[in-house]
Amino acid sequence: MKAMMLTAPKAVSPEDVDMPEPGPDETLIRVTKTGICGTDLKIFQGGIPVDYPRIMGHESVGEVISGGNLAPGTPVIVDPAYYCGSCYNCRDGQTHLCPNGGLIGRDVEGGFAEYMVAPSRNVHALPKDMDPGVAPLIQPMTTCLHAQRKANIFPGEAVLVYGLGVTGLLHVQLAKAHGAYPVIGVTRSEWKRDLARELGADFTFAPGENLKEQILEVTGDKGGVDLVIESVGQLPILAEAIELVRLGGRILPFGIYTQTQGELPFYNLYFKEIQVVNARVAKPEDSPACVDFVERGVVDLKPLITHNFSLDEINKALDMLDGGDSSCIKIILDHAA
Repeated sequence: MKAMMLTAPKAVSPEDVDMPEPGPDETLIRVTKTGICGTDLKIFQGGIPVDYPRIMGHESVGEVISGGNLAPGTPVIVDPAYYCGSCYNCRDGQTHLCPNGGLIGRDVEGGFAEYMVAPSRNVHALPKDMDPGVAPLIQPMTTCLHAQRKANIFPGEAVLVYGLGVTGLLHVQLAKAHGAYPVIGVTRSEWKRDLARELGADFTFAPGENLKEQILEVTGDKGGVDLVIESVGQLPILAEAIELVRLGGRILPFGIYTQTQGELPFYNLYFKEIQVVNARVAKPEDSPACVDFVERGVVDLKPLITHNFSLDEINKALDMLDGGDSSCIKIILDHAA
């Protein structure tokens, strides 16, 4: 089969490899669409280490070929967080933190190929009428839902989402679904601010010197937002979040930080008694919940997809992301094109 193989940082090329064979409790899937994630980009750049060679890709949908309990031909999405099921964390319901587990596409071969295998318990059926072109976005949506469940958003709480890329725009929609008000989006990009408002944001602002003043104006005597979701992954913005959250508020550092050191206003973190809520990957129950949100129209995925490429054009897509192309939100790879 054809696979896009990462052999070194920023080196991806097509190779002919043996088709994977499903083992016990595994499912063989013909991959039809895969999204490119920020994690894929950081693996591609070398910021997240992997063993080379590696087939990346963890936002994959396709159809069952064999194995598992789902009939051949069933449209499915793959939850990429695999786990052992027997360690302390798994027994405690924290399968996403399993020390014996990992991420498909990072620790084992992923979905940038014609076929892939996955643990059958990680393979979830999709509604037959769901658009496969948007379905890969359900995977990053599961990580947002898991994070917001940990942050425990209550109706009427003010939520600020800093960074309006894929996950930021998903956080906006999920925060609205949880009853937050106002939901505030912050980004430099004017067209992304417009899109965030179309998707439910009550206010959108550009970052800058008057951002705190604008936040205080829309949150009144709270003196800041109840929750800041930092979806950029930059320490200076995390530091800014500490200034924008109210006394006793919460910060969700959702972006992935690869830095090993940096500066933060630690005294304010203490003085304001801010809770820092960390979240990693997602739990098994988040996938069916997100499928339901999309099926009922609670979350709209289609506006987030800005580019479609064939699997053969993966280097073009990765170069676009690596170069920080401002027109790009989400890229979907079509394996049949």
